Amino acid sequence: MSAPAVEIPCGPAADGLDTPYWEGLRAGELRVQRCADCRAWLWGPRHICPHCHGFDLGFEPVEMTGTVYSWCRTHHPYMAEYAHLVPYVSVVVELPQADGVRLLGLLDGDSVAIGDRVTGFLERPENAAWPLLRWRIGEGA
Repeated sequence: MSAPAVEIPCGPAADGLDTPYWEGLRAGELRVQRCADCRAWLWGPRHICPHCHGFDLGFEPVEMTGTVYSWCRTHHPYMAEYAHLVPYVSVVVELPQADGVRLLGLLDGDSVAIGDRVTGFLERPENAAWPLLRWRIGEGA
């Protein structure tokens, strides 16, 4: 079963820290923050590296593949506007190519297990300025 199209507001935060992530999605790639000084991968975006306290942080593209670290199936609509979306599966995806950084996202489908390999894809909700990163089970899915 495919998850319904997501109709949630999305885009850069007011402080602009995650803007390169969203611009990457718009350009068709996943970008994750990385410290230029110690080369540590970081998520969520921040001003200072928590490893070396460096300020030279940028975003680098990474492959849209990972492993399901955790997941949750939601049956209860927490907002009436989203009642048509349930049930849906949220996944925490670990990116081995970014030193294990973990991203939260929605799974396209309903069969999932911890350790499953997933591939990201981009979805542009109707009337939305920014695409969303979603996940499917399998490599190259």
